[in-house]
Amino acid sequence: MINFAFSSLLLLVPSGQGGGPGLIAIVFQVGAIFAIFYFLLIRPQRRQQAQHRELLSTLQRGDRIVTASGIVGEVVHIKDEEVTIRSGEAKFVILRSGVASITNRTASTEVKPA
Repeated sequence: MINFAFSSLLLLVPSGQGGGPGLIAIVFQVGAIFAIFYFLLIRPQRRQQAQHRELLSTLQRGDRIVTASGIVGEVVHIKDEEVTIRSGEAKFVILRSGVASITNRTASTEVKPA
């Protein structure tokens, strides 16, 4: 690790020959790589996480959900970070974060046009 850091510092020191890229070019390349990673990976992932947090905050009793493990059920009870669902004849207690999507809402929670 120390050898790598020392080697990378040597790249920043100008050589007497003057044919290599300068410090400004290297900083520009690193900045461009960071910008590409940000716009292609980090930003979309943060947007998706925000949408999932919003979905979890709107979770209500009677919603049909799909869990992250693929269990389909209806929300029976919500308590802080735990959600009780009924799937077939069984009831499960899962973490709220384990809800992957809401497949349909009950009729009472739908928005009615004015």
